[in-house]
Amino acid sequence: MASRCFSWSRSKNGQSGGIRVFKKVLIANRGEIAVRIIRACRALGIPTVAIYSTADREALHVRLADERVCIGPPRVRESYLNIPVIVSAALSFGADAVHPGYGFLSENGDFAEACQRSGLTFIGPRVRNIRLMGDKPRARRIMEKAGVPVLPGTSSGTTDVREAQAVAAQVGFPVLLKAAAGGGGRGLRIARTPEELASVFAIAEEEGASAFGNGALYVEKYLENPRHIEFQIVADQHRNIIHLGERECSIQRRYQKIIEETPSVVLTKRLRERMGAAAVNAAKAIGYTNVGTVEFLLDQHGHFYFIEMNTRVQVEHPITEMVTGIDVVQAGILAAAGEKLPWRQRDITFSGHAVECRVVAEDPNTMLPSPGTIRGYHAPGGLGIRVDSGVAENSVIPVFYDSLVAKVVAHGKTRDEAIQRMRVALDEYQIHGIKTNIALHQKVLQDPEFLAGEVHTRYLDKFLVRPVTRPAAVAAKRLAAVA
Repeated sequence: MASRCFSWSRSKNGQSGGIRVFKKVLIANRGEIAVRIIRACRALGIPTVAIYSTADREALHVRLADERVCIGPPRVRESYLNIPVIVSAALSFGADAVHPGYGFLSENGDFAEACQRSGLTFIGPRVRNIRLMGDKPRARRIMEKAGVPVLPGTSSGTTDVREAQAVAAQVGFPVLLKAAAGGGGRGLRIARTPEELASVFAIAEEEGASAFGNGALYVEKYLENPRHIEFQIVADQHRNIIHLGERECSIQRRYQKIIEETPSVVLTKRLRERMGAAAVNAAKAIGYTNVGTVEFLLDQHGHFYFIEMNTRVQVEHPITEMVTGIDVVQAGILAAAGEKLPWRQRDITFSGHAVECRVVAEDPNTMLPSPGTIRGYHAPGGLGIRVDSGVAENSVIPVFYDSLVAKVVAHGKTRDEAIQRMRVALDEYQIHGIKTNIALHQKVLQDPEFLAGEVHTRYLDKFLVRPVTRPAAVAAKRLAAVA
């Protein structure tokens, strides 16, 4: 298939048409994000190559791609993390670009550099951007210099528990130990006393070394019950950077997001502008290119603090797309192709409210993974409903990978309408053969505290252990006006 020419003409929010894009894109990922990238490429007329392990031979992303290549056995180090094999596959199949998606090698500077050295375009930011933001202590120093608020803590990683204790004594307990080389909730531990810090330090160090190949940790002040607010960034290679608004990502379990929404119910117009400007300044401070996310913690007094920057597309990007009308994945592809942003900040408008529920394959009681073969699959539909998934009837959920099955997104004119549409969609969603967390989502969507917007990063931990004092009828009454 030959490359095609597009001219990027403006429409509402500037989203449409094309430039000379890539000849062929290899997708260095699997599951729902691989399917999502395939769809974005097809909209731009770009053929795709799917990689897969032997465990994913019949996976949906493999069936949907124009071409496919097996890159190894199920173990990720021998397949989805095997840089030489992935680069060789891209070159062998005539691809001129590689999209990493999220997870796996998406924030690996060595992979981005290997693509670059092989003449492949890495659809993501510059290698330097990835490495700067991947080094969490260094990222903190850069943000401080740029005037972006950061939490008190160490300015460099350490493997010395005594040094960590000294810093903790200076900033005050409780503190958070974080892996210096990574994110995604791995290598994270809370310490409320010097004794607790001593006991969890080795655990966090081992997790960091296992997940990222680097056991160094840094210490920062821990906020009690903050909100997790992130801003979507889009940047081109011509120094143009904008944000597409915030996402409320406070409902988490083990630091993994479960439910996201936009806009946040607590941000005033003024606070949103301040946080958005800080996010753009953070990206400008490193000369950022492509799509990414700047993440903040927001305390109960309206003070916000930078925690990290994800140099990739986020799992929860669909809710931003629903309220802005902008295809975030396409924006990343076009930015990597060298196209200038067709928008300025004042061009970005927001419409309505969107909620995303992550459906994962896990036992709702033990919360352990539930691999298996999907039977009787039926995805919900209807006005304002979107389902991003990497599965279909008879799809296999392997034991080797992330347990995400699908993301259900509901959009409405108001928050109440979006929530009501989500409740209907989850009731309709049928997935048999495996266990899922759909029942958990349904319970949260009926909870009066959630409905009142009273959430924080420890909300779900407390929700799971407290007795249900008010029945579903309370939530149903609140939403009756939009039912």
